[in-house]
Amino acid sequence: MPQTDKQICIPPELPELLKQFTKAAIRTQPQDLIQWAADYFGALSRGEIPPVREWSERVALSNWAELTPELLKILHSRVAGRLIIHADELAQMWKVLSLPTDLFNSVMNVGRFTEEIEWLKFLALACSSLGVTIAKTLKIVCEVLSSDHDSGPPRIPFSTFQFLYTYIAEVDGEISASHVSRMLNYIEQEVIGPDGLIKVNDFTQNPRVRLE
Repeated sequence: MPQTDKQICIPPELPELLKQFTKAAIRTQPQDLIQWAADYFGALSRGEIPPVREWSERVALSNWAELTPELLKILHSRVAGRLIIHADELAQMWKVLSLPTDLFNSVMNVGRFTEEIEWLKFLALACSSLGVTIAKTLKIVCEVLSSDHDSGPPRIPFSTFQFLYTYIAEVDGEISASHVSRMLNYIEQEVIGPDGLIKVNDFTQNPRVRLE
C-alpha cells in the first residue's frame, strides 16, 4: 500500500532552474518543445551550454556582412564547449552566419590551422581582427567566453586568459616572452581573487597591467 504521508523535499534551486528554463524557452521558441526541453536539461546535466537562441539571432542573419562580438558569441555557443573542431564544420558555421570567406581564410592562414582547429586559438585570432590592441582583443575574447549574463563584468578563468594572452603575444611577435611572464605573474599574484577568475577591468583599468 503506497504511503501518502511521505514528505516531498523540493530542492531549493528548483524555482530558479525553472525560471531560467522558461525564459530560455520563450527566447528560443522551439518547434518541438519536448525534444528541446530534453536537449536543454541534458546539456545542463553534462555541464554544457544549453541550446538557447541568442537575442541577436533574431536579426536576419543574411543582413550581416561583417564580424561582430555578438556573432562570435553565437559561433562560440555553436561550438558547444569543444576544444577541437574540424575545419569543414567551422567553415560551414561561418557561412551560415553570412561572414566573409576572406576573413575566415585569413584567420586560417595566420593561425596555420589545418583540418583540426584549436577553437580558442581560432577565436582569439578572429577577435584580433576587431581589436586594435592586444588588450582590446582580450577584452572581446573575455566578453565572448564569459557566461556571466547581465550579472556583472565579464569574467573568465585566469588559466584561459593566460593561454590566450600567451598565444596572441606569440602570434604578434613583438612582445617579449619575459614581458608576458611578468604581466601574468603580477596578475596572478596581485589581481586574481580566490575564485581564480579574471575580469575585464582587471587588465583594462589597472595601470600596472600593460599587455603590450
